[in-house]
This record gives sequence, C-alpha cells and structure tokens, in this order.
Amino acid sequence: MQPAEIFPHLVQLFVNMSHHRPNVKTKIYLFSFLFLLFLNFQVKAQDAGAGRTLFNNNCASCHAVNKKVTGPALAGVESRVPDKKKLHAWIRNNLQVLKTGDPYFTNLFNEYNKTPMNTFPTITDGEIENILAFIKQQEGQAKTGEPNPNEPKAEESDNSLVYGIVTLIMAIIALILLQVNSSLRKLADDREGIPSGEPIPFYRNKTYIALFTILLFVVGGYFVIQGAIGLGRTKNYEPIQPIYYSHKVHAGVNQVNCLYCHGGAWDSRHATIPSVNICMNCHKAINTYEKGPKLHDEEGNEINGTAEIEKLYQYANFKPGQDWDPSKAKPIEWVKVHNLPDHVYFNHSQHVRVGNVQCQTCHGEITSMDVAKQYAELSMGWCINCHRTSKVNFDVDEHGNPNKNGNKFYSLYEKFHNDIKAGKMDSVTVEAIGGTECQKCHY
Repeated sequence: MQPAEIFPHLVQLFVNMSHHRPNVKTKIYLFSFLFLLFLNFQVKAQDAGAGRTLFNNNCASCHAVNKKVTGPALAGVESRVPDKKKLHAWIRNNLQVLKTGDPYFTNLFNEYNKTPMNTFPTITDGEIENILAFIKQQEGQAKTGEPNPNEPKAEESDNSLVYGIVTLIMAIIALILLQVNSSLRKLADDREGIPSGEPIPFYRNKTYIALFTILLFVVGGYFVIQGAIGLGRTKNYEPIQPIYYSHKVHAGVNQVNCLYCHGGAWDSRHATIPSVNICMNCHKAINTYEKGPKLHDEEGNEINGTAEIEKLYQYANFKPGQDWDPSKAKPIEWVKVHNLPDHVYFNHSQHVRVGNVQCQTCHGEITSMDVAKQYAELSMGWCINCHRTSKVNFDVDEHGNPNKNGNKFYSLYEKFHNDIKAGKMDSVTVEAIGGTECQKCHY
C-alpha cells in the first residue's frame, strides 16, 4: 500500500475513534507516530544519495558506473544478476560465491585476471540497495569524449533537506488530523448531550507543549551531534595552489608513477612533497605545454599550461637554454591538502608497501583530477571500516597452502594458519591482526 492510499483509512479510523472516549489521545499519538515512521521508511527506501557515499567509500577505487576500470562497469548489474540474494552475497563476500562454482561469477573472476574484490561482511542489505539505487541513477549518464569543463559541476544529491520538509509536512498533517478528531468528538458529544468544556488554546495545551519540547530537543540534538562529528573534517577540500599542477596530465596522461614524486610513501611515514629538483628533472627540457588536454580551473577558466611552467622556472631560478644552479632555487609553497589531527599516527609505507594499498583507495581517482582535493573524509570510522574489510597479504592462501608472494612476517600467526586449514576462515583482515586497536593509530 502506497503512503497516499493510507490517508482515507486514517481519516476513517479517527472518525471511528471519536466515539470512544477512553485513551483516545494516546491512540491518536501512537497511530500518528507509526504513520510518520512508515512514510519516512517509504521515502528513504533505496536512498541514492546515501548510496553515492557508500559507493565512493567502498567501490570507487576499483569500479565506475559506466566504464571499466580495475573492475567491470557496474551499469546494468541488476539485469546481469537478477537474483538479488546472490548479488548481495557476491558484494559481501565474493570468495564464498566463487566456491559455489557459479558460472557467471567464475567467468567474471577469470576475465579480470582472477583478482578478488574486497569483502564487506558488515554491509547491510539496505546499504547494498542504496548503492544499487545510485548505480541505477547514474546509468546512461556517461558522456562521450572529453567533458566540457565550462559546464557547472552537478551538485551531489543530499536528501536531508527533502526528508526534513517531508517530515515537517507530515507533522502538520498529523496535527490537523488531531484537530479534526477533536472537532468530531465534540460534535459527537453534543449529539449525545454530553457537556463539553471550553477548548484549551493550542499554545496553552500541555500535551502540545510537551510534544513540541521533545521534538525540539530531538531535532536540535541531532544537528548538534552531526555538527560536532563533522568538526575538523575537510572532505572535498581543494585549495588554490601556487602552481596549477595537473595530476591528470602527469599521473594520468603521461603515466608518471606516483612514487616518482612522492617517494617517501614507499619508505617512510610521510609521502613527502617533491622538491623543485624533481620537477626540473623533466622541465629543464619540457618548457611549453602544447599536446596535453586543455586545462580549466573550478570556475571554468582556461589555464595556460606554458605560463604555469614559467612559474616553476621562477621558483627554480632557471632560464631555458642556460645552465641551472639548483642551489639558487627556492621551495614551492604548496598548500597541504590532507591534514590529520596531531594525535593520529599514519604511516604511508605501512599501507603502500606492506599492505599493498593503492593510492586511489584513500585519494580517489587522482589520475583524473587536475588540482588535488581531499577525496575521503579520513575520519576514524572511515579508517576502521577499511581495516575491517581489507585483507592482509598473508603468507598462506585460502586453502592453507604457502603463498609465495605473501608477507613472511605473518608466519608467526599460527592460530590463523590453523583456522584457514580447518576452513574456519578464508582470509585475514587488518582487524584480525590488531588493526582496530587504539594504540595502532593513536599515541
């Protein structure tokens, strides 16, 4: 039954209740509350806005909706796998589904070089449906060729305002129905000759005052908590840099390895910012920008790539055609994009080198970005969820056989070796080796 079909039944219910005086108000409040809950559930079913967030946090590093990346394009996935139960099982734990010998998923696994997906054992059916709703919303929206950078970027859908407006409308309707019921009850009393007192004004009615106060505390508390949780989070932060450096041109088009500029990510805690010397290794010879894609800033203004290279030369104190003295260069004052609180410990080499975590997992599709921005919220919950689902490069495979490419350090985890051989587990996550312990990330 759709929400709109409920109104006639509710009105009839209130009319019938007007003839029964005991506990009428209590029943009215109960049914009004249940009605609002039901409608809110109907509105939130398959929330594409929430699906976008889940997709970006869990899927975007390997999948796109309308094109192949590390994994297949997800457009039309529900038509390819019409069995919802099987699709949910695949998203949660693809390795378990592969063990069943399902022909479609086995062929898919083989097609993509037998690369397994991350597992998401804690994801709920509702969250999976939200992701699928987002995918369905994005289907068919792919554009051919280069996107027009002068077009304004579409705002990410945020349904919070819609939910708030709908809830407010429903609350007003509930109050109107309460007044209708009160009037009907008064008419019934008059017909039966039962004397009724003067009605109490709305603003003096203790019941209404109490309900309004509770509502105010609940709504106000929600926004206060959300604001407190969001303190210090700078997702999508994209500061203006002293030089317009395009990751899309360098890491994407020209395929410059991330570690060439950020070598510290392999060996140390910090990824480090490249020095002028690193830039000049290439730009002593490359002094014009001619063959690359057109560059545009966030407002759609075209960027002169050659002029940006000249800015580099000013920092380097270099003139084309002359010998360069690196000692006369001055550092480029890049603006830091990703900032963690002082009490948080994060080691790049531990993730990149030991954990084989791809840069895109935390930084998004950096090869398609021009000016770098913060892709993930980098909150504690975001990190913990990643640790719960990310597998370590264990030294035995899912059958307990030695893994030649595994990290030999994990040989000391005898319990996990025995559990894998016994079939109690097929892989080991970061959480299992202590990745959610407080002292791992906090001093």
